[in-house]
Amino acid sequence: MTKTLLITGGASGIGAETARRAAARGYNVAINYRTRDTEAKAIAASILANGGQAIALPGDMAREADIVRLFEETERALGPITHLVNSAGISTGPGRVDAYDAGALAHLFAVNVIGLMLCCREAAKRMSTKHGGPGGHRGGAIVNVSSMAATLGGRLGSSAYAASKGAVDAFTKGFAREAASEGIRVNSIRPGMVLSEMTERRLQDAAFRAHIEASIPMRRVGQGHEIAEAILWLLSDEASFITGAMLDAAGGGYII
Repeated sequence: MTKTLLITGGASGIGAETARRAAARGYNVAINYRTRDTEAKAIAASILANGGQAIALPGDMAREADIVRLFEETERALGPITHLVNSAGISTGPGRVDAYDAGALAHLFAVNVIGLMLCCREAAKRMSTKHGGPGGHRGGAIVNVSSMAATLGGRLGSSAYAASKGAVDAFTKGFAREAASEGIRVNSIRPGMVLSEMTERRLQDAAFRAHIEASIPMRRVGQGHEIAEAILWLLSDEASFITGAMLDAAGGGYII
């Protein structure tokens, strides 16, 4: 059976690593991006050059119309969507509660929570045995990228981001139970501090990096490929009896 994977936020970081490795495992890959046009197209071109199938598709996870179009265009180009990774996410940056901005909070939750939920809605319409799915397809697997911040409220100044990821985990558990009898598995992965485009600037500060690594039991930050491999395992048939799970990929979490 043809496996078609849609990855939101697939042009950088964990999403990009997942896209490359998924293609090497035989998935057709749709790489969603918002602003990283050059990067997304380069990943798709590399996959095509190596004999795989891939497409780069723009779309803002804060816009419902973009999300619907993303799913439609993926299916037109690559066939029925069988797998989904919700990797797109943003952070407001460090900020105390007494400095919250309502507009920034609304946008944070629009992308990290509502956009993710709408992607799951579109996936459920296509994957669920209740709806039949296009082309007679039945079932599928979804991985939502959460964060270890969801477990303890995040590092100081990250409470808003942590709250958005806590919502992702709660939704994942509920959605997984709803969809379990309809052939859909839904899990979340909770990375710790991982070197990526989102974190590399802060991690270039040697003192900050030393402080972070001292707080991780394994005494190092993670690499994107380590998270991507865990995501691909959750998507695979090797994890066929796992749904509604939260997989921590964080070097042991936090030393408190």
